[in-house]
Amino acid sequence: MEGLVRAMAMHFSELHWYDYVGYVASIFVASSFYMKTIIPLRILAICSNVTFVIYGLFGGLPPVFLLHLFLFPLNIVRLAQMKQLIGKVRRVATKDYSIDWLVPYMSRQTYKAEEVLFRKGDVADRTFYIQKGSVRLLEIGKEARRGDLIGEMGIFSPYKQRTSTAVCREDLEVYSITNDKMMQLYYQNPSFGLYLIQLITKRFVETYVREAG
Repeated sequence: MEGLVRAMAMHFSELHWYDYVGYVASIFVASSFYMKTIIPLRILAICSNVTFVIYGLFGGLPPVFLLHLFLFPLNIVRLAQMKQLIGKVRRVATKDYSIDWLVPYMSRQTYKAEEVLFRKGDVADRTFYIQKGSVRLLEIGKEARRGDLIGEMGIFSPYKQRTSTAVCREDLEVYSITNDKMMQLYYQNPSFGLYLIQLITKRFVETYVREAG
């Protein structure tokens, strides 16, 4: 044991300053394995990149230098993207969310007053975005107007059936999108996914309060 301690002491006494930087870099890498969230992990990765670049440059280790010189901007970009994504999700969670951007993915349709958009029990194969006019949802006694989504609960329902009948109160202009396209957008756009979850949760709460009252 004493021999090992003596050997370690001799080893550290012979190290250059950049060798200590290499040990610090290794500590950053080891610490990153204990991170449970992506932001701290990326920050530690960036710290390790910087220290390994210094170590590789002054320690005469070209592979280490080049590897972390490449990884450094990559981790910076990924960190910025993650912060931007978190910012978008927070904005969606704290204010109304506009889904006008969804229109290009949808098909335009028009209906006359008193026409039925869909009936309770029908197959829920698409979601509607109201562009003009209003719709009465008979079973739940609610009115949907311009800018509202209706029929979105069918996307996540295991039964894929309409839970209410939608009747046009006036001439109606809507845009519709199939469930397959909605699911693609749900996975591609986290802020839109969060909006859908909030909307569906709100509908469930409203239904529960109405039935309980």
